[in-house]
Amino acid sequence: MVTKALRAELKQLHDELNQYNYQYYVLDDPTVPDVEYDRLMARLVEIEQLHPELISADSPSQRVGAKPLDSFSQVEHEVPMLSLDNVFDEAGLFDFNRKVQEKLDISGDIDYVCEPKLDGIAVSLLYRNGLLVRGATRGDGRIGEDITQNVRTIRSIPLSLIGRGYPKVLEVRGEIYIPKQGFEQLNKTMLAEGGKPFANPRNAAAGSLRQLDSTITAQRPLEMCSY
Repeated sequence: MVTKALRAELKQLHDELNQYNYQYYVLDDPTVPDVEYDRLMARLVEIEQLHPELISADSPSQRVGAKPLDSFSQVEHEVPMLSLDNVFDEAGLFDFNRKVQEKLDISGDIDYVCEPKLDGIAVSLLYRNGLLVRGATRGDGRIGEDITQNVRTIRSIPLSLIGRGYPKVLEVRGEIYIPKQGFEQLNKTMLAEGGKPFANPRNAAAGSLRQLDSTITAQRPLEMCSY
């Protein structure tokens, strides 16, 4: 029998584990030892095994576990994911500035914010009522591949949004990549297991996201930067 007290405990476990995940994987500032985190997770899994009807898609226990896919299904982006233009010389940069001035109807100077480009895979995350319902690759900009099972394994991506006041439908776009340190460790592991190392971090990220078995993706040091 599912009591009111059990439902309250389940919600508290969700809240605490989500907060600890956020502090560890996003803020890089863990506030509890691993043994305490593992204790809470074990209790959550225990409750869900006794009462499968209480398992929700945004449960911290549900990042990995779906059966491997036979293939990726295709999804159509509601708004196209456009590609970035390249500039290779000073003339091209000035031409870009001119176009921006024309678009904004500004004749004076414009301040720009610049950052290094992350060399990973462009992705789109779709949230409905605060819950992650779909992850997709850019594809050709109009049609991408559904990689929901794989993006759910990335700990820095929330399965449910924290806070309040967000839109009922929210699309988050960004880049999934593998940091240099994680890439180097991944290749060491591949070699130690008799496998072939990846040529570069971008190939490693792309190959990790296109695994039909999400348990393999979960072992890769993937991170996401949201734009």
